[in-house]
Amino acid sequence: MKLDSNKQFSAFLFDMDGTLLTSIAAAERVWGAWAKRHGLDPIAFLPTMHGQRAIDTIRRLELPGVDPEIEAAKVTNAEIDDVHGVVAIAGAAEFLAALPTDRWAIVTSASKKLAQRRLEAAGLSTPRIIVTGEDVAVGKPNPQCFLLAAKRLGVPAGNCLVFEDVEAGVKAGQAAGADVVVVTAAGHNLNLPGNPTINDYTEVAPVVSADGLLSIKAV
Repeated sequence: MKLDSNKQFSAFLFDMDGTLLTSIAAAERVWGAWAKRHGLDPIAFLPTMHGQRAIDTIRRLELPGVDPEIEAAKVTNAEIDDVHGVVAIAGAAEFLAALPTDRWAIVTSASKKLAQRRLEAAGLSTPRIIVTGEDVAVGKPNPQCFLLAAKRLGVPAGNCLVFEDVEAGVKAGQAAGADVVVVTAAGHNLNLPGNPTINDYTEVAPVVSADGLLSIKAV
């Protein structure tokens, strides 16, 4: 499905990991080691942990004797320490720089400290509005995060375009009433035919109308 270059939006809402930057290698090093310590098969487990809050991932496993809050904090601290290989997705910095600062936000399942660490490692600036996993009671695929970001920007969520790379995030964006574009650079191989896709930001450029509305054109 192709992008509709004629459709205009009040704001763009970006997931971070896999959408603006690549952190798969670092995340899988940390989570793989954690999985082994808890008797899990990393090969089976790792594909299930992308795009959601650490605490939600651990809670879902229902491991006996494991405190999800304590373990999530350990994982997050380890991820903050390991940003080797974290880089921006091609064209992301230029795409963001072309947007009005009051018309976009990052909406991530990461903690604020981890988000700031990875954005710095990738050479991307922290936006004026960033919603993290710590800002919501329920993480993706619940739409709470995208609804909050739209509220902080002062626009209806239904007038936003969400950029995502995993199923939980796509579902969250759709549940918020937003349009969603899937970024495929991280290689998650999603089967989401109802959403337009881009590989990275070298394929597209933002267009800002005279009245501040946003659209995207192919380049």
